[in-house]
Amino acid sequence: MNAARVGQIRSFNRTVTQRVGALSDAFLGRGRPLGQARLLWEIGPDGAEVRTLRARLELDSGYLSRLLRSLAADGLVDVRPSRTDGRVRTAHLTRRGLAERAELDRRAGDAAASILRPLTDGQQDRLVSAMAEVERLLAASAVRVSVCDPRHPHARFCEQAYFAELARRFDAGFDPAHSHTASVADLTPPAGLLLVATLHGEPAGCGALRFHGRGPAELKRMWVAPDRRGLGLGRRLLAELEAHAAANGVRVLRLETNRSLAEAVTLYRTAGYREVTPFNDEPYAHHWFEKRIGPARRGHMVDLS
Repeated sequence: MNAARVGQIRSFNRTVTQRVGALSDAFLGRGRPLGQARLLWEIGPDGAEVRTLRARLELDSGYLSRLLRSLAADGLVDVRPSRTDGRVRTAHLTRRGLAERAELDRRAGDAAASILRPLTDGQQDRLVSAMAEVERLLAASAVRVSVCDPRHPHARFCEQAYFAELARRFDAGFDPAHSHTASVADLTPPAGLLLVATLHGEPAGCGALRFHGRGPAELKRMWVAPDRRGLGLGRRLLAELEAHAAANGVRVLRLETNRSLAEAVTLYRTAGYREVTPFNDEPYAHHWFEKRIGPARRGHMVDLS
């Protein structure tokens, strides 16, 4: 890792934490640390499941419980079992909690304005643009990609969202019953695998491999959630699928796609895939692609047993 880049990130972190008041145990002058204030914001007026808060904020279960107990002791939060599932705990803001959240919201707006106020219009534009870019890149770095059981709820969510998008975008709609879609068995090792990308515990995209013995493997179900596009996630999923394929002895990857998915066609071409004659009779395909990949590097073998 580049030491200068690491040093710059550490310097940036120190500047930001000091400038936004994260070092104080009375964030925004309300007598409570930043962690409690952020939790009030995330619970929101409609409440939130504790497990969702833990995933979204990436907090340790014990630490989150302590934060919730502190807020409950102050009369700001009520934690109780869900009405639909007694095993699930849900946090709700009390009337005092809603008032405290509103006051924190007002003070946070004032604090943001105080950062902008000393700057010229040009400096303000540069700062806001830089912050938007930093936020985007930090989100990209927080995405986690891992092999997922195709029966997992995240996998099912991605599959349903993927099929729904194809139905909206294809000229003739999309019916998975008429397509060469991959089944659960096809995407379960050793027959294949499914990668799911998550951001703050929520599914953000997927991609799959279907193996065919010593023959070319198929890339399937490449999809990125619309609100997560622009993070380079499609290219990352593609690269990780190629690494998994190479690690399992695959030398040729194939895929087919529809002309309506112009961004996907561009991705494959720029990633080194070349258009070939049709190798199957997929009714929704207009383009067929192929790429030769190299052997896996030492230390990158993937066990699918």
